Amino acid sequence: MLPVIEYFSSLQGESTHAGRRCFFIRLAGCNLRCSYCDTVYGWSGGTDFSIEKLTALAVESGLTLVEVTGGEPLLHAETPALLQNLLDAGLEVLLETNGSCDISKVPVNCRKIVDCKLPSSGMADKHLRENYRYIRKHDEIKFVTASTDDFEYAVNEIRQYDLENLTPNLIFSPVWGKISFEKLAELVINSRLNIRMQLQMHKLIWGDKKGV
Repeated sequence: MLPVIEYFSSLQGESTHAGRRCFFIRLAGCNLRCSYCDTVYGWSGGTDFSIEKLTALAVESGLTLVEVTGGEPLLHAETPALLQNLLDAGLEVLLETNGSCDISKVPVNCRKIVDCKLPSSGMADKHLRENYRYIRKHDEIKFVTASTDDFEYAVNEIRQYDLENLTPNLIFSPVWGKISFEKLAELVINSRLNIRMQLQMHKLIWGDKKGV
């Protein structure tokens, strides 16, 4: 059984899949307390669902893309089995993880979106760099950026660990209200790195509304 905060159909608001129709499963519980967290309601609670029930809900949604997110979904031992079950059902599966938990048991065909926590989060020391060995070309590394200092930290991370050769999907997302879109765009343009910028589409459309 897995503790579920919410599930819903919407548009994928982030990642290289932004704009696609997607079924979301948000699991409860998180081991980090990022300063800018926009899903505090996912830190605890939830209602228990079986892997079979969650897979059935995803299939019944009629959508081909599903994301398992949190909270931090990899806190739960059953999450890799859920991901595999969704894949076995013929779905395209995304996993969003905060980068502090071991991703080695995540099915290879699941597309991992792994946060690299930057200083403004207050959680940079929790980043598990051993995970880099499990990043595949279809996976993504996300840098949630609040300042120029955050950006410079991320650039150093990319260069030190040769992240450009792990995946072409190195994504910078601005912390809402902390760094202007224009400033982050300027930093990305001037970086001379193979990186991209994203905006949280769901927030631009619906603000901080839940279930979207």
